[in-house]
Amino acid sequence: MISMQPYQNPTYFLYLTVALLPIMIGLLRGKRYRLYETVISLAFLVLTFGGNVWIQGVSLIGYIIYEVALIFGYFHYRQKKNASGVFYLLVFLAIVPLAIVKLEPVFQLGKISLFGFLGISYLTFKAVQMIMEIRDGAIKQVNLMLTLQFLLFFPTISSGPIDRYRRFIKDYTQVPDQDKYLTMLGKAVHYIFLGFLYKFALAYFFGTVMLPKIQMIALAHHGLSWWVVAYMYCYSMDLFFDFAGYSLFAVGTSYIMGIETPVNFNKPFISKNIKEFWNRWHMTLSFWFRDYIYMRLVFLMMKKRWVKSRVTMANIGYITLFLIMGIWHGLTWYYIVYGIFHACAIIINDMWLRFKKKHRQAIPHNKFTEMFAIFLTFNLVCFSFLIFSGFFDKLYFMH
Repeated sequence: MISMQPYQNPTYFLYLTVALLPIMIGLLRGKRYRLYETVISLAFLVLTFGGNVWIQGVSLIGYIIYEVALIFGYFHYRQKKNASGVFYLLVFLAIVPLAIVKLEPVFQLGKISLFGFLGISYLTFKAVQMIMEIRDGAIKQVNLMLTLQFLLFFPTISSGPIDRYRRFIKDYTQVPDQDKYLTMLGKAVHYIFLGFLYKFALAYFFGTVMLPKIQMIALAHHGLSWWVVAYMYCYSMDLFFDFAGYSLFAVGTSYIMGIETPVNFNKPFISKNIKEFWNRWHMTLSFWFRDYIYMRLVFLMMKKRWVKSRVTMANIGYITLFLIMGIWHGLTWYYIVYGIFHACAIIINDMWLRFKKKHRQAIPHNKFTEMFAIFLTFNLVCFSFLIFSGFFDKLYFMH
């Protein structure tokens, strides 16, 4: 049995096109063939997690049973009681499989986890989100089939974008009218072709053609050089075009299926400050961290009156948020430094914005200052990606 990673080769897209045609025809006729969609979803899950990676498929099945049991167990508990201790315990238990996957390579001296599977992070975000919204009372009903459709939605299973349960279910249980669906199809075609440009042309050029050559020359200098700067820009372009390309494929496929999955990138390199950047870069992830970690931590500090200063509360929130985000990427020093770097950048940005607000008349604001802000933010972000890449680890610590 063959196995394929999503959106990686022409054969996958051929299978995808054939599978999506009946769905597209049905939606154009005002019908959603849910049984067919379920069968196709299972087929693509087998294609992704079968074959020589079958152990990932077994892990996925066990993981889904575990998380669904937590979600439904907490939902039934929440109908009668609302103890904070139980809520925190359930969130902790939902995160445990991901934590094991992240910690396992450390204790196995770098070996790949035997218990992980492609996309476990994004499924965990979905499961934790559901538990938190059940606690809030935002999710008032849970249905087994709908929960499985949400968690296992195959276009986004491996790397997002991260949808929200209530938004997804609203789309899935309805059929868009013909005019709306035709608009969605137009956007889907645009996203998919743009994805081809990003992933198979630009990301290939920067990541496969240029990056290895630049890295080899930069490492040969055994220290800082202009080749490190070249590596920084080249890696940043490869990271963006590769991930944005994948995200466009996922969103385009979702639109063909009548699901308006949120977009993940919105011209991040034209951001005027670091906070705006995070409102444009990997948006479904940054919004998830904002809503389910930062906002809840700040609210808890306000409620418990642990900190009086709003500025201090915000800063603690930023440091906690980006430290967790760095650790989520992996337990290596450069991921953690990457997270701390962005936390410090946002704290400094907030300080500047407060200063600018007080001295608005004395600080010029025009096209030149806007262009300078974009230039500064772009280079700041690219430097953070250089840290993220692990290049300094290779340059200074691996000989």
